[in-house]
Amino acid sequence: MVVYPMFRFQSDRRFFSASFKYSKKRYSDKLNPKKEELMKALVLTEYKKMEYLEVDKPAISSEEVLIQVKACGICGSDIHGFDGSTGRRRPPVIMGHEASGVIAEVGSGVKGWEIGDRVTFDSTIYCGHCHYCQKGQINLCENRRVLGVSCEEYRKDGAFAEYIAVPQHILYKLPDEVTFDQATIVEPLSVAVHAVSLSPRTINASVAVIGAGMIGLLVIQTLRATGYGNIIAIDKDESRLEMAKKMGADTVIFSDETTVETVKKITGGEGVDLAFEAVGANSSFNSAVQCVRKGGTVTLIGNVAPKVEMPLQHIVTRQIRLQGSCASSGEYPACLDMIARKMVDVDSIISAVAPLSQGFDWFSKLYRQEGNTLKVVLNP
Repeated sequence: MVVYPMFRFQSDRRFFSASFKYSKKRYSDKLNPKKEELMKALVLTEYKKMEYLEVDKPAISSEEVLIQVKACGICGSDIHGFDGSTGRRRPPVIMGHEASGVIAEVGSGVKGWEIGDRVTFDSTIYCGHCHYCQKGQINLCENRRVLGVSCEEYRKDGAFAEYIAVPQHILYKLPDEVTFDQATIVEPLSVAVHAVSLSPRTINASVAVIGAGMIGLLVIQTLRATGYGNIIAIDKDESRLEMAKKMGADTVIFSDETTVETVKKITGGEGVDLAFEAVGANSSFNSAVQCVRKGGTVTLIGNVAPKVEMPLQHIVTRQIRLQGSCASSGEYPACLDMIARKMVDVDSIISAVAPLSQGFDWFSKLYRQEGNTLKVVLNP
């Protein structure tokens, strides 16, 4: 008799059983007589190792829908989870939260959704009942769970699979003009739109965007679409700066020891009104703080490093405002509309589209930073 492993996690005094069993071979007919109960998925089986396996197809509750995944993007947070550096992708887990697909099954309590609907969904499952949800701050939900995350508090498989079960209240219908691949950019675009919406807005305000990765490029496009003035992109990669120029940046600056001086020169010695930090590292944080004028605002999006050094006196004496921005909070409809009306260019951000079965190879390339790849979309 073949024994298939079950995985268990301990958090405080509670144990969480993994939601799937897996094997490189099919389960026997005796164990799984219904073949449709299995699906293919890309599983992080241990850090820096992923396998394309047959796993249990998720069952849905009365308030959930089963989605046949058509496309799922590899997020930067997935890459950081790939090696265990974040502590939020504990193996075994199916990652992936930037996805789209078609509804394949609906629960008995689901209303307004039908089999065959083209949809995307929020990366965050929020409760809808806590203090923050009642105030519309769903990204700060006391009971939030993020798809594709396995951490101390909870475990929730994601969308690098043929199917995923999600609650109906996080669904959004895709406009006819938006393809499945394009819809994978809705989640990161919502992060950018949320950050811009939190920041003080003055018509024709000058802005610096530190970090011209995918989020930074989407911030630049959002700023350009909403009436900001001189947009300055700062990065250490020349090809990213070229992309930033294409996406709407007025000025691009190669990041080095003269960055702050260059920004001051461009802005008549004052500094920019607003800076977006889209990296999450000590040097980029300090560049953002030094680039803004007195009374300016620094909006923090990146969070790769858990801690940074803060120039306290510079911030206090210049009355600089620091604004954190977490995920998104209901911006999906606006983002879908922006993509449908081509207010943002998402096609240029998608560097490659590949079968889910090749996922481990692409994760490895992205982890090693091979080539100048922004977004890779995997199709189950």
